[in-house]
Amino acid sequence: MGPLTWHGGVVNAADRVLAYGGGWLDRAGELRTDPARLSTLLTDATTVVLPLWRDRCLVDGNGPVRLTAERASLVRSAAGESVFLGLDGNAAVFAADLSALSEQSAVEMAGAARAVDVRALVGRLDPAEAAVQAYARGLLHWHRQQRYCGACGSPAVAGGGGHVRTCTGDECGRLLFPRIEPAIIVLVVAPDGPGVPERCLLARHTGAPEGSYSTLAGFVEVGESLEDAVRREMAEEAGITVTDVAYQGSQAWPFPAGLMVGFRATAGSEEIRVDDVELLDARWFTRADLRERVAEGRPLGRPDSIDHQLLRDWLAEG
Repeated sequence: MGPLTWHGGVVNAADRVLAYGGGWLDRAGELRTDPARLSTLLTDATTVVLPLWRDRCLVDGNGPVRLTAERASLVRSAAGESVFLGLDGNAAVFAADLSALSEQSAVEMAGAARAVDVRALVGRLDPAEAAVQAYARGLLHWHRQQRYCGACGSPAVAGGGGHVRTCTGDECGRLLFPRIEPAIIVLVVAPDGPGVPERCLLARHTGAPEGSYSTLAGFVEVGESLEDAVRREMAEEAGITVTDVAYQGSQAWPFPAGLMVGFRATAGSEEIRVDDVELLDARWFTRADLRERVAEGRPLGRPDSIDHQLLRDWLAEG
C-alpha cells in the first residue's frame, strides 16, 4: 500500500482501502425492506452464514468458517440474532450470533476449531474477508447492546434484515439504528528549520507497553466538527496548537462502533505539556528516529490501523 497522492495540499484518498474497509459484499440495502425475500434467502441452498461468538469469529484451519445447507440451518436455529450482510454474487450472506451458547458449544455447532478476535488474524486473513467479519462483529454487537429502547425502556425487536430495531412500546415505537462513534486520529508535523529536520508528534498512551508510541487521537464531541476536534484534542492532550488541518482518509473500526478519521496537521507550537490522565509521554520524532525504531523491531502503531498508514506515508515523503 503506497503513500497517498497530494493535490494542492489535499490528500486524494479515494482509491485507498484500509483494513476493515471494502470487502466483497454488495450490501443490497433494497433487500432489507423485503422480509419475504429475506425469509426465502435464509433457506436458500446457496446462502452463506458466518457464525460469531461474543465478538469473535469462529475459525477452522482455513480461516473463518462459512456455513451452508444443513449446518447453516442448525446454527441459525440456535442464534440469538441472524442479520443480513449482503450478497456475494447471487448468494446471500448472513451473520449468526451464538453468544448465548458456551464457547465450546458454539465452536462445535459451527464445525470450527476455536473462536478468535478478527484483529488477531491481521496479516493472515484476506483483507476483504477481514472487512466482512468486522462488519458482522459490529452489527451483532449492537444488537446485544440494544435490547431495549433508551427512551421508554420497552423491549426493541430487530427488523430491516438486522439493520434496525423497533421499540415495542405502545406510546413510543421509535426506530433504533446502529450508531457510529467518530474519532479523529492525527499526525502532527513540526516543519523543518535551520539545522532541525521535520518531526512528527507521537505519544505513549495510558496502558500502552513500554516504548510504544503512536499518533494522538480522540472522540468527536457534540456540536463539534472533525477539524474542531483535531484542534481541541491536540491542545488537551499535548498542549500544542495546530494549523493546516488536512483530511487523510478514514477507516471502519467496528470494535465496537468506531469510525477513525485520519488527519495531518502542522504544529503551531512545539512545547509539549502532557495530559497525564490520557498520556504517559509525548515527544517529537524525526524520520531517522522512526526508521531506527523500525530497524529495532518496534512497530509503527497497530499494523491494521490508519495510525500505521499515516506514519508510513510521512516516512515515504523524505
